[in-house]
Amino acid sequence: MKQQSYDLLKNADIQTILQTLEDELKSKEESPFWKDRVIPFSQAILSVLIPLRDANMLFSPEGIAQDELTPELFLKWSDLVSLKTLAFTIQKSNEAGVLLRTELNENVCKNYKSIDLKILGDYLSKNSINLQNEFLDFPIANYNLHQGVSSVIKSLL
Repeated sequence: MKQQSYDLLKNADIQTILQTLEDELKSKEESPFWKDRVIPFSQAILSVLIPLRDANMLFSPEGIAQDELTPELFLKWSDLVSLKTLAFTIQKSNEAGVLLRTELNENVCKNYKSIDLKILGDYLSKNSINLQNEFLDFPIANYNLHQGVSSVIKSLL
């Protein structure tokens, strides 16, 4: 991974990260098919990961505390199953007023502040993810499409 990607995810705001990804897409001359998917997908993930990063509450899909937002962590969350789990974890945390489903220190979790799920929720809804029942499956075609999007993002980072 490029060092610039580490620095960007560690410190930059959402708009700066998205603009950098967009610039990279242009320079790599990616197909418009992928261009139209990478930015909204990245925005959906970052809309939750950046607030968690800024609150020092990052965790992996397995619930393990993470010190910083790295390209590797971003890519772990870019799996559609993981992203769906993240949405439900944050939804339940918002309701409880405490960060749930992680192995973060209990005192840290108590400092949790609600995170807006609109961007992530809209994105998941557009991709046939049921936001009422966490245990309902989604079309495998959507999963496969997002594997392709993740591959393009990986090549950019």
